[in-house]
Amino acid sequence: MTPQSHFMVVAAIVPDRESALRELLDTMNLLPGMADPANALVPFGAFERLHFARFAVLVDTTGSDFEVFDLPRPQVPVYLAFLGECDGPAEAQLAEFADKAGDGLRRIFAHCAGFDASGDLLAWMTARQTPTSAGYVNWIGRTVKQIRENSALQQALAAQVPRDGAAADDPQAARHALMDYVQQEQLEGRLLLTSTERTPFDWQLRNCIHAIGIPLIGLILLPLIIVVTPFTIVMLRRHEKSDPEFCPRPDRAAVREMQQLEDHDLTNSFTALGPVKPGWFRRRLTQLLLLLIDYAARHVFGRGHLARVQTIHFARWVFIDDKARVLFASNYDGSHESYMDDFINKAAWGLNLIFSNGFGWPRTDWLIKGGARHELRFKYYQRRHQLPTQVWYKAYPGLTLTDLNRNQRIREGFEMASMSDEQALAWLRLL
Repeated sequence: MTPQSHFMVVAAIVPDRESALRELLDTMNLLPGMADPANALVPFGAFERLHFARFAVLVDTTGSDFEVFDLPRPQVPVYLAFLGECDGPAEAQLAEFADKAGDGLRRIFAHCAGFDASGDLLAWMTARQTPTSAGYVNWIGRTVKQIRENSALQQALAAQVPRDGAAADDPQAARHALMDYVQQEQLEGRLLLTSTERTPFDWQLRNCIHAIGIPLIGLILLPLIIVVTPFTIVMLRRHEKSDPEFCPRPDRAAVREMQQLEDHDLTNSFTALGPVKPGWFRRRLTQLLLLLIDYAARHVFGRGHLARVQTIHFARWVFIDDKARVLFASNYDGSHESYMDDFINKAAWGLNLIFSNGFGWPRTDWLIKGGARHELRFKYYQRRHQLPTQVWYKAYPGLTLTDLNRNQRIREGFEMASMSDEQALAWLRLL
């Protein structure tokens, strides 16, 4: 299989060029925030390994919260972030961008500090690549090509399956008739079903080392962990009782602006940015928790779910500004409200685990209790930290993770040499 990667280029915007940049990014869209796959600047549809991509202007919208508590406000620039998810190495995807969309990217990045339009675009982007601290892939190894081929297979089969219930009388005959039809479509070049690629050996090796290495390091450090844990618990409780909680109602105009960018497809994007609580303790705790979340996402939650949440295609947490702030970006199915409710009902403890280290988060108890369970305060908090996604691209519009999983099961059933009558009937019902 082909593993997936995250890429993210972050560059400071020249202060007096932010408005012009926003206007330029708007020309890439068909609808507010929804990219035209064939736009003149970065024609995302031309990149066959690209799942999702976005441009977002990262503005400090909540830095003034520090002033409410007489704390110094962090001085940070306004950034442009170009990020997405792809099949194979991120470096190869950036190289393809530079090759096929170099002129458009130069026009965009010309609004950023330190950009030389005549210089090496790939080297410039690579130098500003920001590593993902923790990344989640819904189904590791499911490529854009497989998704599109599986969807085409489902549509071809669904158009041929009998609708009068006759297939239930002889499911084996119905299945063989459909398989013969698909094979004929393949021979005539109207349907393409390619084999999966071999898993890269270097990725397998790195993944194995990571899977074994992190627990091994933990085992080696176990005596130290046992000694440090009581002090950590005491410090955590001290911070939980004293850290400021600040969850005022978000500005209605800002919420309306966000809502105008949502629900143009069955899938939405989410981009949020916020400062980590001041002090070394919260910063180190955030680093540790993101390390553990990344481990779980890579080795536990790569087959269709993140904890109990099954609507997220991709998600990532990224440190910026010398770990003073964290960016969270995701692509999810359904409405914004259902996305938030899904987390509250199924994984509030997971939200608290990491986001409770964000400045102003609803007060927690013992790291995982409270917090996001305070529904209204949590929803205010996340809306205030959410940023508009100026440009957002999805490679397979109209398809949810439920569709992807169903189509994958159809493909697997099609490739089975034989089935029992019960299996054949269940497969037909997927159509």
